[in-house]
Amino acid sequence: HALAPRREIGIRTVFNILGPLTNPARARRYLQGAPSAAYTELMARVLSALGADRAFVVHGQDGMDEISLCAPTQVSEVADGVVRTYTIAPEEFGFRRAALEDLRGGTPQENAEICVSVLRGEQGPRRDIVLLNAGAALVAAGVAGTIKDGAARAARSIDSGEAYAKLEALRLKTKFA
Repeated sequence: HALAPRREIGIRTVFNILGPLTNPARARRYLQGAPSAAYTELMARVLSALGADRAFVVHGQDGMDEISLCAPTQVSEVADGVVRTYTIAPEEFGFRRAALEDLRGGTPQENAEICVSVLRGEQGPRRDIVLLNAGAALVAAGVAGTIKDGAARAARSIDSGEAYAKLEALRLKTKFA
């Protein structure tokens, strides 16, 4: 319910930080974007104090609240109760840098079409940013050992059609066209 008022205000609020940290599902593994690099370590420490087993709190130097293809990304990682902060770049994981314009979305309908095209295997920066972030999420989930391995696993899921099939199954189950 806070999304519309936050958009109207036009500035970051405490809700940008508190919202993700007050997850009622009590998740123990996270890939979480931060509204600013100044908050990655603080948010990681809070997640650790809340019982997170593994977490990556990220902020791209280009302003993205996810791992960026356009610039280095600051990461504060929680592992075994320890928080480490470091910087990563897409090239470390075999990805090329992209222009922000190559990743920009649009209307909800356009964004849905982008999602479908990525899950159907379309190559390019949009797929790459999905793979990079999925790779980190799979490490946080304990399914992959490294971001590069996680990204490769996500690529196999897309390329095999498995990821798109999951979207279609969800669509049918929720009757969302």
